[in-house]
Amino acid sequence: MQELNKDVIILILEELEDDIKSLYSCLLVNKTWCKIIVPILWKNFLIHLKLKEESINIILSFLSDEAKENLKDYGINLPSIMVRKTPLFDYISFCKYFDLYRLERIFSEIKNFEETKISIIKNEILKLFINRNTMYTYLFISQQCNLQIHLIPEARYCFSELKFLHCYGNIKKETLKGLAKMCSSIKKLILEFNNNNSGAIKLIDAQRNLSNVIFTRLMTNDESFCKVFEELLIKHVDTIKYLKINWMPVTRSILYLVNLISLEIDSFYYSNLTNCSYLVNLSLPSLKFLKVKRISSKILVSLIENTKGLLTEICIDREGDDNKDLIQAIYQNCPKLKYLKLIFNDYNILEMKNLLINCQYLSGLIIILGNELDWDNLFNILIESSPISLYKFKIFFTCFKGPKAESLKLFFDNWKGRNPMLLQTSYNTLEYYHLTEKYKAEGVIKKYYHNLFECTFENFVWTID
Repeated sequence: MQELNKDVIILILEELEDDIKSLYSCLLVNKTWCKIIVPILWKNFLIHLKLKEESINIILSFLSDEAKENLKDYGINLPSIMVRKTPLFDYISFCKYFDLYRLERIFSEIKNFEETKISIIKNEILKLFINRNTMYTYLFISQQCNLQIHLIPEARYCFSELKFLHCYGNIKKETLKGLAKMCSSIKKLILEFNNNNSGAIKLIDAQRNLSNVIFTRLMTNDESFCKVFEELLIKHVDTIKYLKINWMPVTRSILYLVNLISLEIDSFYYSNLTNCSYLVNLSLPSLKFLKVKRISSKILVSLIENTKGLLTEICIDREGDDNKDLIQAIYQNCPKLKYLKLIFNDYNILEMKNLLINCQYLSGLIIILGNELDWDNLFNILIESSPISLYKFKIFFTCFKGPKAESLKLFFDNWKGRNPMLLQTSYNTLEYYHLTEKYKAEGVIKKYYHNLFECTFENFVWTID
């Protein structure tokens, strides 16, 4: 039988990156497969290690003879279980993800040594991970991490091609300034801070190809914090395509980000239309993904009208019940729309019909119940006007305002012959359960899920068993 091309095997097995059990089962197929799978398994191996003493034993077993001799010079004799034969592979060199927080937690499993000796062991382990043979593309640092990686000479090489950096909490500015000198190729940057960190400012300023930025302020209403980070984006207007912030913009910097493909504003507070009136002039012609909370319909209508019809996903939370103009703007300007999350009620329900007729590629719909909603009317519109592509539904309602079982039954009966639906609701009853089980057996529903404790839904993260 003809053997598969090695490059084809690599592509197939890389798709199983998150399926550890399947990868392990393929290890013993033959030598070629083993050589392909080992680097995949070790790409992010720290996340797969359980936080037990066994984990630190595995890591210590990779120490070089020189490192072990160095430990002996300090009176540190590793147990025999930690001193194994030379590994078949240089496993550490395959690592691409470096999670300092998780490494610190694994360090906590170093026991039966004095504190000063534990510090020496940690340094040897750090040198094991930070060396000239390992090139990381992902780095996660949290404020709980006290490891000063920027002081290790080999770090300049290790992180020189970093593509993804995630910082959580108030990281020491010296660490971030050190990273700014080492890496300028970061494409995705996640900063979750409480204050204006001068190190973070230098880090952002040093990047040459920043395309995906997520800024999150943690428990602070300091506008000066927001202002500093917004103004930093202006230097990167040519490269930034994805932006997420959890506050309403406080400067006009966002007006310059005309190349945005994705915009997400997860604001804690409702927008003040007077202070944000300049957003009416926001034009993002290439925008494909829009996810916002607590922004007025007037601003959103203008934003959608100023796109070039490329929007495929719109998720809008808490913009108010009076959103008829917004729905009109969506179906008049978004012919390629695939996913929509929006408040619907009796006031705007007829506009839903127009939306379903005009958005023929719509695949998923999240319906958030407004003040009042005639469920029978809603279900009739879905049956009569839904495009063939629509089969994913998430419906959020309270226990007092949900549809009657009879209404759901009629909806399911009329859905027969279409794509089996994926359905999620925020509330369940025994009647709902029996009803959905019946229609799952009949092939009308492919999957049903409910979550009483979610006040909002994840935006179209569907899992099919």
